[in-house]
Amino acid sequence: MTSKDPKHAFVWIWLPTETKPVVAGRLDAAGDMLRFRYGKSYLERDNLISLYTPELPLTTETIPPPRGLSIPGCIRDGSPDAWGRRVVFNRLFGSKGEAIKVHQLTELTYLLESGSDRIGALDFQRSPTNYEPRSAQNVPLSELVKAAEIVEKGAPLSPDLAAALYHGTAIGGARPKALIEDDERKYVAKFSSSTDIYSVVKAEFLGMSLGRAIGLNVAAVHLCKTMKKDVLMIERFDRVKVKSGWQRRAMVSALTLFKLDEMMARYASYEELAEIIRHSFTDASATLKELYRRLIFNLLIGNTDDHARNHAAFWDGQWLTLTPAYDLCPQPRTGNEASQAMLIHGEDRSSRLMVALAAAECFRFRAEEARAEILRQIQVISENWDGLCEEAEVNETDQNLFRTRQFLNPGIFEGLDDREILQAARKFRELGS
Repeated sequence: MTSKDPKHAFVWIWLPTETKPVVAGRLDAAGDMLRFRYGKSYLERDNLISLYTPELPLTTETIPPPRGLSIPGCIRDGSPDAWGRRVVFNRLFGSKGEAIKVHQLTELTYLLESGSDRIGALDFQRSPTNYEPRSAQNVPLSELVKAAEIVEKGAPLSPDLAAALYHGTAIGGARPKALIEDDERKYVAKFSSSTDIYSVVKAEFLGMSLGRAIGLNVAAVHLCKTMKKDVLMIERFDRVKVKSGWQRRAMVSALTLFKLDEMMARYASYEELAEIIRHSFTDASATLKELYRRLIFNLLIGNTDDHARNHAAFWDGQWLTLTPAYDLCPQPRTGNEASQAMLIHGEDRSSRLMVALAAAECFRFRAEEARAEILRQIQVISENWDGLCEEAEVNETDQNLFRTRQFLNPGIFEGLDDREILQAARKFRELGS
């Protein structure tokens, strides 16, 4: 931290059913650590909720981060990830950015310099009394795509393009993206990247659409084109349009539920998340089954990027509720062996259905129910494959790549002795033969 770095930021929150934010408290820098204190006026409100009780309970005391963390997880959930940080850096430093990277921006800087329409119900301001949203008017998708390409190249953006892309800087993830709004809905728009060796955008469309076909609770998506490039439009589920404006739904990531940071994310576990669900979630029984079905689906489509930030829950001040699934995107693999980002059963994270079957009881699935679920999902994927590939205009080369390397990869069936499941998978892989 230098003398020019901000020393504090005020945390504003959209309370449940409200369309205007109120100040909840202040973050203060103490070395590399950020501590939080609720404001007196906030604690006197009738409709207040905690930002997240396990980390920041309602109290007049200053609250340090959980042990081992430098910032409360529920605050870090509202901070930009890799892509947003690149855009912020570009906006602040332009072409000088590469030389300045030796000076790491502080977390407070990223909170205060990123856009205000961030995931969840929080925003960060320099003032405790005057809320000034950092956002931009809607601009054509073509302009956003152009801006994203410039950022990827490391070149400085013009003021107009910088303002357009800046709006979406607080959205998580590493790929190029922006925020789009129409009269009734808000979207996260994901773009192709210059480093893509196949259509990653179409692969994610297939993953998300097949998840919905299977019956998972998945964010709604559709594909569009601009400047001859595919754009995946993902409807935001943390925003609700009402007559008086937009309501925002508070959210926390599974990483926050685990009280871990990115450096410790490898210890995140599906079984531990199941335990948290049993004690802290609404409709725990149905939620456990939904999570297990998502685990199976991640294995079937080759989504090994199922890390703890790609699972989240709504927070209403007392209870957690699993959000719709997002980032269901098949990942490239060169062989049959792979590992999931989260542990599946004990210390085993191997991308194999046998490992998921060993964990079934933890999610209230009997062994036969779990096997039947695997077979059902394979059948739904097979039945919907041709139609969705046609809708997305997936070319034959990418279809063959997806079907032979990512979706139903032979490696996930290793050790599985179930003739019906293996035959169904073989039939899918032979579709394009």
